[in-house]
Amino acid sequence: MAKFYKELSTRIKRFITEQKMFFVATAPTKGRINLSPKGMDTFRILSDTKVAWLSVTGSGNETSAHILENNRITIMFCAFQGAPNILRLYGTAMEIQEEDTDWESYIELFPKLPGTRQIFIVDLDTIQTSCGMSLPFYEYQGERTELNEWAEGIGKDGIAAYWEEKNQVSIDGLKTKQNQQ
Repeated sequence: MAKFYKELSTRIKRFITEQKMFFVATAPTKGRINLSPKGMDTFRILSDTKVAWLSVTGSGNETSAHILENNRITIMFCAFQGAPNILRLYGTAMEIQEEDTDWESYIELFPKLPGTRQIFIVDLDTIQTSCGMSLPFYEYQGERTELNEWAEGIGKDGIAAYWEEKNQVSIDGLKTKQNQQ
């Protein structure tokens, strides 16, 4: 049975910090829904009603385009070990990039990762837990290193060129914040 909350409880915060992976979903008003898995110690709880996640360079930049259009976001955590649980965080997000005045106050919360692209700050309006009893067990074996190795290999200039080529518009043609700078 699903339960709804208006803020993150101590129990929910503990559950979040124990997870190694989460999923981010956004959607434009018209077009494709984007659902992406995330990891690499890139999620932070800022308060009982606010969270942040550090986005690193990827093949696209759908979240940026969708947030610019309508700022809706859902973040989901699943228990793959321990007691069954699914947690969904519903809210509205804003994007912060290195050029923005708030950047320094948020970037210090995260590990230094090559390819860091932006930080999304999410104001939560609804928090939902559900059973998760059908989820399989999976064993965490560690983080993948390929993305960091790729980003280190091409360097800051190579990443900037990649953003220019691959991260300016969504797959539905919506502009990203990278395109707005």
